[in-house]
Amino acid sequence: MNILAVDFGTKNIGLGWCDTGINVVLPYGVIDNKDKIKAKRELVDLIKTEKIQKVVVGLPYTMDGKENENTKKIRVFVEGFEKEIGIKVEFFDERFTSKQADRMEGGASRDEKSAMVLLESYLVKNKK
Repeated sequence: MNILAVDFGTKNIGLGWCDTGINVVLPYGVIDNKDKIKAKRELVDLIKTEKIQKVVVGLPYTMDGKENENTKKIRVFVEGFEKEIGIKVEFFDERFTSKQADRMEGGASRDEKSAMVLLESYLVKNKK
């Protein structure tokens, strides 16, 4: 199964990818998020073109587990494309992903690394 992790930032959207058959999480690029309409179109096109079967989106909760303005913006953004892609988007707590990404080595961007950490955490929690 092809899974795409999406880490929304105000400037960039980081992407991480995994094929559960090989069970390796990889960086999958960055989408410029300054133009929200263009970013949505690019993300939808990528999901369709790459035949992504599951999308996991990070939600930035506060330290006490509550939603904030960024959380609400991400939910609205996802509502704008979920029907288009025909896949139920799963949300996952992204607290601390950026800090973990900052400790990672390698050539991927911080945005991609955050998406990779998000996806790795999701896969560990949902391992059957």
